[in-house]
Amino acid sequence: MAVLVDSDTRLCVSGITGREGTFHSLNNRSYGTQVVAGVTPGKGGQDVEGIPVFNTFHEAVAETGANTAMVFVPPRFAADSVLEAADAGVDLIVAITEGIPAHDELRVFNHLERGPSRLVGPNCPGVLSPGKANVGIIPASFFREGNVGVVSRSGTLTYQIGNELAQRGFGNSSIVGIGGDPVPGSSFIDIIALFEADPETELIVLSGEIGGDSEEQAAEYIGRHVSKPVVAYIAGFTAPPGRTMGHAGAIVSGSKGTAQAKADALEAEGVRVGRTPTAVADIAVEVLGG
Repeated sequence: MAVLVDSDTRLCVSGITGREGTFHSLNNRSYGTQVVAGVTPGKGGQDVEGIPVFNTFHEAVAETGANTAMVFVPPRFAADSVLEAADAGVDLIVAITEGIPAHDELRVFNHLERGPSRLVGPNCPGVLSPGKANVGIIPASFFREGNVGVVSRSGTLTYQIGNELAQRGFGNSSIVGIGGDPVPGSSFIDIIALFEADPETELIVLSGEIGGDSEEQAAEYIGRHVSKPVVAYIAGFTAPPGRTMGHAGAIVSGSKGTAQAKADALEAEGVRVGRTPTAVADIAVEVLGG
């Protein structure tokens, strides 16, 4: 099994005719993902190397049975694209676009709370279930099938941790990049709950960073609801005070949101926290009995 994407995923890409949309759509298809459609208003009837393009998500879903959307459109159009996909009945929406205004993210978040569609992102690398499907920009060659579920705010750290695990002979059930914006569509808690319920996942790796309190909230949830072992990494232990990080959500106020505060909260709930990605992989191997 896997979480969010698998061999039954039928992907429709918003912005498929743009340079990045085309490149990653074809890359996802090459991996084995069923990329069944694309959406670009005004370009309906065209195709991208055999992938049909529609003017709207409603048309794409009706014609192809798409159940997953990937959004690559520019920031000013991204929120409306996400909402259109949800209105068309798409189950999972993965928003890769970065730079979406916070008020648009809030509008989308509040709307989706009232419906069944799940959003991952925005400003995220996507979701990969090794050997099954890749929806996003995650370099799948770093990963292999296995029993470690990874959820991360950072894309590049996810790749490094996955590669470290692969070098030790371990693989992943699924890798989920939730993104580093202030208003993510899915939280650590949302994805950890999926991994807890997934029989293939035996260990959960949480990769966080300074700013906000999502890791502290996850720590409390893990202590109350998670029976599987969890290993964590927090980026930013050596960040100088006041240093601006790359993600919009990495904002530290006083002592709150610091790497140490997050590590303390997680360790208080029995989560082992590695200070480097290599240390995280070492702990994971130890927990799994490698």
